[in-house]
Amino acid sequence: MSDVLDAGAVLADKHRFAEAIALLSEANRSRPDSDIEKALVQIRHEAVVRSDPKPSASEWPGSYEDRFIGVAAIPEVVRADLTTEVLGAALQHHGSLIVRGLVSPDRIDALTSEIDSVFDGYDEVAAADDAVESLPWYSPFPADGDYSWTFMERLWTRKLGGVVAADSPRAIFGVLDALHGSGLGPVLEGYLGEWPALSVKKFTLRRTPHDAPSEWHQDGSFLGENTRTVNVWLSLSHCGVDAPGLDIVPQRFDSIVETGTDDSLFDWSVSRVMADRVSGGRVASPVFAPGDAVLFDQMTLHRTRVTPGMSKTRYAIESWFFAPTTYPHVQIPIAF
Repeated sequence: MSDVLDAGAVLADKHRFAEAIALLSEANRSRPDSDIEKALVQIRHEAVVRSDPKPSASEWPGSYEDRFIGVAAIPEVVRADLTTEVLGAALQHHGSLIVRGLVSPDRIDALTSEIDSVFDGYDEVAAADDAVESLPWYSPFPADGDYSWTFMERLWTRKLGGVVAADSPRAIFGVLDALHGSGLGPVLEGYLGEWPALSVKKFTLRRTPHDAPSEWHQDGSFLGENTRTVNVWLSLSHCGVDAPGLDIVPQRFDSIVETGTDDSLFDWSVSRVMADRVSGGRVASPVFAPGDAVLFDQMTLHRTRVTPGMSKTRYAIESWFFAPTTYPHVQIPIAF
């Protein structure tokens, strides 16, 4: 594998990142290798920070006709019907879009099992006295230079039932392969106006217990209102009834709702009183099957749905895609 790694490094040094990623990915599909998987994470990061992103020539957002007039809940389509026009219509007029069967069933069991391995790897490393790795499942992404991703940030994410995908070279490889296979890339490129990049800090493998904390929020509180972004929230388990799902206000918001009032726990969260006021009590609580996804942006008001009758753990993957020219620097970019 050293020859492949050397060839990939040469391509990356010449800024031929797409070729380097393709070469190493093909080799890893044939024979998974920890060194290749680690190299891929680093090259994907360099592919964004060492490139000069090209802004969209058109105004953004584009003008999208509402294809879901009369739909009071969240618009839904199947994977085969997902297009840029459908995504734009749903996000710009209704705030979110459910895509049934975005990822094929043959991928789901493997991704779910990998999340368990990642969490075990994280816990093994966290319990160690010295700095160690738990390859291939947990190898902390080396955020350096202008970027920061600290132990405390990782610990906070873990306490909330998540581990960032970039900290697991093997898991991120499988997740990105599955997302590419779904046909998402061209759809997101059309909507964002650029080939998307992902955020290290907001690309999260989630294993959410039935009693998880839940706060209404808009991610624009962290990401900014003018960032071009789409979150692809992929369910790996049946959720919304026995396991935590999502509560989503099915409408478009053009600004950040007032935060930190009444019973909100954080300065970035929206109180239940405020959420009820701005939504008029209209909240969607979809039920997801494994492979279903919901797409929304940083303006969508949502929270984890937890009810007293739930008893199962929910597995999911949260993937925030950005237009590189509007990338929030602090989020740490990696190429899709």
